[in-house]
Amino acid sequence: MTTNLRSTDLKRLHRTWRRQAPGRVGLLLDSVATPFNVGSILRTAAAMRVDDVWLCGQTADPSSGGTQKTALGSDRFLALHRVEEPADAMAAVRTAGYRLVGIELATDALPLHEADLTGQVCLALGHEDRGLSAVVLAGAEQVAFIPQLGRIGSLNVAVAASIALYEARRQGWPEPIGGG
Repeated sequence: MTTNLRSTDLKRLHRTWRRQAPGRVGLLLDSVATPFNVGSILRTAAAMRVDDVWLCGQTADPSSGGTQKTALGSDRFLALHRVEEPADAMAAVRTAGYRLVGIELATDALPLHEADLTGQVCLALGHEDRGLSAVVLAGAEQVAFIPQLGRIGSLNVAVAASIALYEARRQGWPEPIGGG
């Protein structure tokens, strides 16, 4: 019979998966303006063990009330870097040793599952309506999109961040015994 995990079992389960997560993952938030979206992204980032988060442009402040309400204190587990200009944020990402991958509905973007998100990768996500700024889109080493099957053309930026972060971590996990 299946039962819910207790606190100790839950910690053990997560510790097992942490050991299987090689590589570093970063995030660059390029003018993600809505505090609730930023808070939700930070909470997911902490859950997926993101190493660094760069906040640039018009990205909502992590200490604002709306951000804190959805982050639920998870920002204390993240290394947050405020850099005003997107070009300077990209330079900081590269100096820290990451490859920059834009997550955007754009021409020549690869389906997310075909993009190489292994190793030291920083995922860039942009404004809720306008997407990534032209400078970040042009400066990304690779651009990927999340294939969508329904009649809605785009996802909420916090949902897109969650899917992209999960895929980055999933790509780093070892193959199951027997190859699948």
